[in-house]
Amino acid sequence: MKRSISTSIASKAKNFLNHRRLLERGNPLTAPFFNRYSYTTRTLSTSKRPKDPLKLFCLMIQSRPLPSIVEFSKPLSQLAKTKKFDLVISLFNQMETLGITHDLYTYNIVINCLCRCSRFSIALSVIGKMVKLGFHPDVVTLSSLINGFCQRNRVFDAIELVAKMETMGCKPDVVIYNTIIDGFCKNRLVNNALELFEQMDKNGVRADVVTYNSLITGLCSSGRCNDADLLLRDMVMRNVVPNVITFTALIDASAKEGNLLEAEKLHEEMVNRSVVPDVFAYNSMINGLCMHGRVDEAKQMLEVMVTNECLPDIVTYNTLINGFCKFKRVDDVMKLFSEMSERGLVRDTVTYNTIIQGYFQVGKPDTAQGVFRRMDSPPNLRTYSILLYGLFNNGKVEKALVVFQDMQKSGMDLDVTIYNIMIHIMCKAGYVEDAWDLFCSLTDNGVEPDVVSYTTMISGFCRKRLWREADELYRKMHEDGLLLL
Repeated sequence: MKRSISTSIASKAKNFLNHRRLLERGNPLTAPFFNRYSYTTRTLSTSKRPKDPLKLFCLMIQSRPLPSIVEFSKPLSQLAKTKKFDLVISLFNQMETLGITHDLYTYNIVINCLCRCSRFSIALSVIGKMVKLGFHPDVVTLSSLINGFCQRNRVFDAIELVAKMETMGCKPDVVIYNTIIDGFCKNRLVNNALELFEQMDKNGVRADVVTYNSLITGLCSSGRCNDADLLLRDMVMRNVVPNVITFTALIDASAKEGNLLEAEKLHEEMVNRSVVPDVFAYNSMINGLCMHGRVDEAKQMLEVMVTNECLPDIVTYNTLINGFCKFKRVDDVMKLFSEMSERGLVRDTVTYNTIIQGYFQVGKPDTAQGVFRRMDSPPNLRTYSILLYGLFNNGKVEKALVVFQDMQKSGMDLDVTIYNIMIHIMCKAGYVEDAWDLFCSLTDNGVEPDVVSYTTMISGFCRKRLWREADELYRKMHEDGLLLL
């Protein structure tokens, strides 16, 4: 009996092998399938899958039978979350080439990726294809489209799409409303955003902290701090908990409007509500204090943020350095400058520009030039503007001329502002003919003179009592379509 069973098994095995050889011989494409079938199925079912989604995808398309579309959607989703949009689109197309049928979920993934990388027309064509295949766009599909519209500042198109959604029986959710409200606010259409906010409430969609933050930030940017504060009270009344973004927007706007007392009250309320200030919140308060000349309190705020384990950034220090420079406290400035290095912060061009200007203001042109020579970051045209004006105002006209000549020799792309500064310096120093030569060279250097160029040169002629030249240039200015400020 045992022998007959063994013979039967052996016979079946032999028949399977013969059948396999015939298949391989008759269709060479099946050879790779048989050769890796057992390997790939083992890899996908029993072995640990690759953590890298791209490697997993490559393994999946080699598997036989092919995994389900649900399995394919997983690596696509992971890659989309890491913002590898072009790669996802490429893999999606590869799946179609291999004859893999997509579902609504994978269509939504690729539509979102297309919208994110501004390939909006292709996204619309994919939706058209999807509909022809019998798939109906859902909230996720339309959210991607609406986000794409808003990114391209086509907010009213997004509104039309919401109306179409409702006719299709697809009710917009809070994410869709938030996207459009944020789009309106970023385009300074705050009233439209508020109207949509009311409509959202009527439709029974509950606003969340993201909704309120967009509206509050939009109102603050439009100078409507009182309305923003009313909205804060409204969100608290509706049991929507304000977060650090909410308070930072209000604090920053109040400080910039000159209402430091209100900014301080908001900061206190934030702390009392156990909302932990972040670097942006602290920077807003530090900026407000510096704007009102309370630089020592601003420095204390820096110490508070460090104590609370909130690391200051380059903006924190640049704000403080600018504040102390305005009060000519360059010793305090250099302490902050050194402290930046100790904290591992890289000083940028703004840092150096502020310090150079500070030293010129206290009558230390040599120290200012020394800081300029030791710059770790590349100087910009603003740096050179500060340098030229600083040298001139400190009686170093010849040095200013040398700096300008060096700039010209270096092939630097100079703008009209730099030329205007030099024309002003030359005229003030009595070098009116040199200033006129420089003025006449502007067009040759690819720079069009502006109103400031003309008025500075006319003023120079008048100072030298060259009335005819001044009158001719005044007429030329009007011929060029430029009017006096």
